[in-house]
Amino acid sequence: MFDYSILHWTTFLTAAVLLNLSPGPDIAFILGQTVRGGRKAGFAAMAGIWTGAFCHVLLAAAGLSAILATSAVAFSIVKWAGAAYLIWLGLAALRSKGGSFTPDSTKIGMSPPTVLKQGVLVSLLNPKVAIFFLAFLPQFVVPGAGPTWAQLFLHGMLIIVVAALIEPPLVLLGERLTRSLRDNPKVGLWMDRTLAAIFVALGVRLALEQR
Repeated sequence: MFDYSILHWTTFLTAAVLLNLSPGPDIAFILGQTVRGGRKAGFAAMAGIWTGAFCHVLLAAAGLSAILATSAVAFSIVKWAGAAYLIWLGLAALRSKGGSFTPDSTKIGMSPPTVLKQGVLVSLLNPKVAIFFLAFLPQFVVPGAGPTWAQLFLHGMLIIVVAALIEPPLVLLGERLTRSLRDNPKVGLWMDRTLAAIFVALGVRLALEQR
């Protein structure tokens, strides 16, 4: 079971690394929260994104992601819900007065549990992630190497493992580079506005996505 060649693993792991390094809503959310709330917020965002990705892996392994790929109605519902949520996060950051970057940011709803929940929703409400797993993972299913669902689950989990190796250093670097800036109210206000623009742009981009 799970008998793969060296070429198989080399191809898959190379693709997994490149996919995790490519810019997208997940990385933008993680780095945005890191800049906004420091290391704890960044790790919470990361955990939320991973949790959402894990759910997508389960759905792909069970074949449920095919519903999003084949149903225009289901795709549209999830897409618009995700776009609305990203835009709502952007508007919430826009209404901020820079306070979310202060040490007391946990008092205004930016606690790690809150950020984690946001990360889960950002990932779950992106139908492109579900369709990606459904389209990408089957490329690495090898006849005779094990049950299809098990192979899909294994490769999906390995993508998350690769993310666990790549993203924490990015969070630590982002926190270090912006640590001194978060104590400045004016810079904090600018960061909030920038984060708001990123979220709104991601929401609009998702709304314009086609299957």
